[in-house]
Amino acid sequence: YKMNLRDSVQNNSINQATEVSSSCFKLSPKGLTEKQRKDALDKLHDYETNQKNHFLGYQVNCEMDYEKDLKEYLNYHINNVGDPFQCGNLTTNSKTIECAVLDYYAELWNATYPHEKYNKESYWGYSLSMGATEGNFYGMWNARDYLSGKFLLNNKSLDKRAVESNKDKALTFINNNLTFYQAQLPKRNPNEYTPVAFYSQDTHYSIVKAVRILNFETFNSIGSGNFVCPLKYPEDYPEGFSEKYLDKNNWPLEVPSNMDGSIHIPSLVKLAESFISKGYPIFVCFNYGTTFKGAYDNVQEAAKQLVPILKKHNMYKIKVYYDKEHPKKYDIRNGFWFHVDGALGSAYMPFIEKAIKQGKISMPEDYTFPVSDFRVPEIHSLVMSGHKWIGAPFPCGIYMTKTKYQLLPPDDPMYIGSPDTTFSGSRNGLAAIILWDYLAKNSYEANIRKAIRTEELAQYTVKSLKKLEDRIKEDLWVNRTPFSLTIRFKRPNPDIIFKYSLSCESLFVINETGYSEERNYAHMYTMTHVTEELIDQLVEDLSEPNAFPKFNTLKKEYKDII
Repeated sequence: YKMNLRDSVQNNSINQATEVSSSCFKLSPKGLTEKQRKDALDKLHDYETNQKNHFLGYQVNCEMDYEKDLKEYLNYHINNVGDPFQCGNLTTNSKTIECAVLDYYAELWNATYPHEKYNKESYWGYSLSMGATEGNFYGMWNARDYLSGKFLLNNKSLDKRAVESNKDKALTFINNNLTFYQAQLPKRNPNEYTPVAFYSQDTHYSIVKAVRILNFETFNSIGSGNFVCPLKYPEDYPEGFSEKYLDKNNWPLEVPSNMDGSIHIPSLVKLAESFISKGYPIFVCFNYGTTFKGAYDNVQEAAKQLVPILKKHNMYKIKVYYDKEHPKKYDIRNGFWFHVDGALGSAYMPFIEKAIKQGKISMPEDYTFPVSDFRVPEIHSLVMSGHKWIGAPFPCGIYMTKTKYQLLPPDDPMYIGSPDTTFSGSRNGLAAIILWDYLAKNSYEANIRKAIRTEELAQYTVKSLKKLEDRIKEDLWVNRTPFSLTIRFKRPNPDIIFKYSLSCESLFVINETGYSEERNYAHMYTMTHVTEELIDQLVEDLSEPNAFPKFNTLKKEYKDII
């Protein structure tokens, strides 16, 4: 969510709402009386209910039905710390249920299942506590170490010693002697262990954050100012791309996107080849449902074009040596890592694909369905958010990879009795129960029906906004990416934004005169809780006088406040 400063200082209605809410929640060292506590919770309930009833702006499903069967688990500490496939010593966990959920998504995403520790092609994954953002961080962390030639070595003989020592049921400490090792940089290629990140300009902000935290180099940070950009403006860029997204050295800050928000594959291929040819391993983050435009990257097509280039430059598979004294000891890795951020799309689009195959939905003309799961053999990791398509009272999700891409954890703590193979350590065990409960209640066919309904509702929204344009005689910049649940339009006034929790973003577009123009957009999502009546209510509010403030007015307000 990219927000201008002026977005945050318009109108004080939001600040007033926050002030009213916070005043009754002020805590005291003595606590609150029962009446004070009850009054505060009543006000919170009224506020959340009102906002939920008008919620449109984010890809969050507010249609939930967990209270009846699951409320009792709020009084349990359910912690899935450690690897999901080993119970561990913290036994108040839900790992059995977690594994059932993981198997479900492994099948849905065409991965090899069930998980088998010694089957390198089988999936491995876990349930997330932070949503897809956590999965993006973990995927990038693994990608960085995998492509950097890092190993965590383990003495295999310790497995046998551990089994022998526990035959008498005695608690015995075995030093597992994990050793971190960085492979030696080969003389033939000084860039071989310097991974370079590629992601589109429509990528979620968590990727940019992860790049900084993990000290991950990007194609722009290495290339800009050091060698000539392989893309020439404007001939190599997609239609509608603005020069405002180029830096002072005429390098794009991120991989250019098509007008619909999907990654521009020709740009990606040219940029990637310029680094692959120099011996750099590449990390590519693909999107399966971009945050603002809801676009789906065609990972299958991108892989089809990138793989021959990787093979040509001997980067599809590389040998990584990990024993100085025994040069025959090495493993074979890919010189690339493809990650799919499928926060919304990876839970939703499989059912759209099934609906298409059943003849219940028609694909737009000249549209190729974007396959972005493990049917693409080059995909290394994939993430999904559970609070989006499914709906959950807190962020959650799934991270999935293959066993052969796992790096051993930094530690194998005796304290928890399970390898610390996940990102967060302690994990929300209730999240796995929430996901399981939804999947137990909703068959494939039920999800297909929901997908069809939300697709039809998105089409209804576009038609309604187009009719509004005709009524008020104003171009509202209404647009929608195929099969996306988000519809973008001209940003309305702050009261409407707050009422419907609309997400906003400023974008540079090429206008009718051929010049770059900064436009202020809002967008909404037709999640399963949304109704035609709620859409009609939004459209009615948008038809009111002054629903769309003029840009000059916003600029003046911003200047005055600064």
